[in-house]
Amino acid sequence: MSSKKNTGMTVVAIGSIPLILVLGNSMLIPVLPEMQKELGISQFQVSLVITVFSVAAAVSIPILGYLSDRFTRKAIIIPALVLYGTGGLLAGLAASWFTSPFLWIMIGRVMQGVGAAGTAPIAMALTGDLYKGGQQSKVLGLVEASNGFGKVISPIIGSLLALLFWYAAFYAFPLFCLVSILLTLFFVKEKKQKKEPPPFGKYFKGLLTVFKNEGRWLFTAYLAGATCLFTLFGILFYLSDVLELQYKIDGIPKGAILAIPLLVMTTTSYITGSKIGKNMALMKKLIIIGLGLMTISFSTLMFFESLVPFISILVISSVGTGLVLPCINSLITGSVSSSKRGFVTSLYGSVRFLGVAIGPPIFGWLMAWSRSGMFLITASLTLVVGLLCIALIHVKKKKPNETADDSLFNKLQLT
Repeated sequence: MSSKKNTGMTVVAIGSIPLILVLGNSMLIPVLPEMQKELGISQFQVSLVITVFSVAAAVSIPILGYLSDRFTRKAIIIPALVLYGTGGLLAGLAASWFTSPFLWIMIGRVMQGVGAAGTAPIAMALTGDLYKGGQQSKVLGLVEASNGFGKVISPIIGSLLALLFWYAAFYAFPLFCLVSILLTLFFVKEKKQKKEPPPFGKYFKGLLTVFKNEGRWLFTAYLAGATCLFTLFGILFYLSDVLELQYKIDGIPKGAILAIPLLVMTTTSYITGSKIGKNMALMKKLIIIGLGLMTISFSTLMFFESLVPFISILVISSVGTGLVLPCINSLITGSVSSSKRGFVTSLYGSVRFLGVAIGPPIFGWLMAWSRSGMFLITASLTLVVGLLCIALIHVKKKKPNETADDSLFNKLQLT
């Protein structure tokens, strides 16, 4: 009985780690318009609150992934969570005490981004270390559910905290991190490593080798994943601004509306991930369908400004994103040998973060230029990426000696 309880708490501990990552950007989305007004900064500047976090994480993921192989997962996860919480505290204190806190908020967000690189990607590797076979798949499913739950509730939490004061979310990060740190310390027991990981130079040389041999289709898959995150966070940035400035909707109602497309995407992702198995042909088909739905949605949105029709059409793109992401994740990890998988998935995580990073500033610029142009460019992007997927992603047959563990990262979801 005690063993089962400890196992359950281990799963809770692992699930709390990617949840922290999700909160990093999504919880601040509803706060950005108020932050812009209070600090007297431009729309581009406020978008950097998302961008610097994501760029710092993207750059740091491969390095921290390597270090987690060199040392242990906990030896990276716990300091990363400490750094993440400290960055949030710095940003909150700066907003409380300084008359011009923007620079210090940016420094805090960079710290949080570096810390974020040591959360979700390494939690997936940790799951692979601790669980095998069917139990591993079950735990990965629960971790994915935690990730999706975070995506849905984070705008609501951000809106609730903003009712206290606009920078309250920054103070919440250390509290969330402390809970995750304590759970990880007490309930995650790692196994001792049996072999020495490759030297640092060989680690990055392996990346070059992978892209020399698999570059065309991997680049296309990476582009598709990054496009999904770019459009998702860009549209959320746009919607948050419109809800507050045009519809005067703030607080909990605003958070609840922002949660709608995230809930649809999360539900679709969960269902897709549970049905695709290792069927690579089905994955490619769903990727193309998903990008097609995104193209239809974005090209139609420019004709609708009323809130209910707009949200109704927007969720079509959320369904598309929910179809694409699990398939891209599985296609990447299932088509690369286990000896190279750590390299490829780490870089994939970085590319996804870059998609998140450039979404808000580019959409901010496009919003100032032309609303119709913004949606047409977005639709054109998803259409081009869909055509590239048709042309360049070639499904490989499963190798006879592949095991169930080869699907370790099938449920990988970072923001």
